[in-house]
Amino acid sequence: MSCNGYADWNRIRTAVAILSPRRCVGWGSSALRQFRATTENLLMLQIHGLTKRFVAENETVCAVDDLSFAVAPGEVFGLLGPNGAGKTTTLRMVLGLIAPDSGDAEVAGIPTSTDPFTAKAKLGFVSASDGVYPWLSVREMLLYFADLYGVDPNHASERLRTLAEVMDIQGLLDRRAGTLSTGQRQRVTLVRGLIHDPPVMLLDEPTRGLDVVGVQTIFRYISHLRQEGKAVVVCTHRLDEAERLCDRFGLLHRGRMQYEGNLSELRRVTGRNHLVEMFDDLMNHSSSPIETAT
Repeated sequence: MSCNGYADWNRIRTAVAILSPRRCVGWGSSALRQFRATTENLLMLQIHGLTKRFVAENETVCAVDDLSFAVAPGEVFGLLGPNGAGKTTTLRMVLGLIAPDSGDAEVAGIPTSTDPFTAKAKLGFVSASDGVYPWLSVREMLLYFADLYGVDPNHASERLRTLAEVMDIQGLLDRRAGTLSTGQRQRVTLVRGLIHDPPVMLLDEPTRGLDVVGVQTIFRYISHLRQEGKAVVVCTHRLDEAERLCDRFGLLHRGRMQYEGNLSELRRVTGRNHLVEMFDDLMNHSSSPIETAT
């Protein structure tokens, strides 16, 4: 069963509850097993209690504190917070770049702790850094990345033709990547993230440093991901953009999930209309209780 990111939100919110044991108190073990089996295919990315601490200047800092959330196919989840909230650290743990102190992530049902390589193959990642190989042509670079993911060469070529049309880079394919403009590099990087057709996409500050045209390219790209049924996580501190992009939100502050839900639910719980106002309250009242909007 698939979900288009807009329909059946009650089932999605109920499915997310399996990540919060306190909300399943009183359920029998057989009921929990049956519930998990019937909702598993609604959740493409599941984060279970991720925690990460760092030691800086003889002080232990908890960058991510028992973080749990889930994302369904076709859903865009905004993991939001100010600088230092724990957004990028969370993505690095999901990508396997750093090991969590506790907790785990599942990508398409595959735990990153027990089968990290298979899980990583199902992830696409786009950040503000383009990371192109300047001496390769765009075609060579994108097919190289497809090969790294084990994509069949014929399928990779067909996939490249499709994505080149979607992102309007047909005329760039045989140009050396180092000669591209910032906007052109951005579009190539977006194609690179999708070249292996991953079911989960992670975007870390994707609009940072971009002009208005570049931001609109990101918006169209995320709309394409939603239409393709990808589970998308967008990490950003640009809250006005997040309100336009995302279906649901997780508001991080000091490594903890303070609120989670769609915009209507967050408005009801916080009494505020906009994400900026909600974060202003969090920053000024750091002892706020953790809430999951339902």
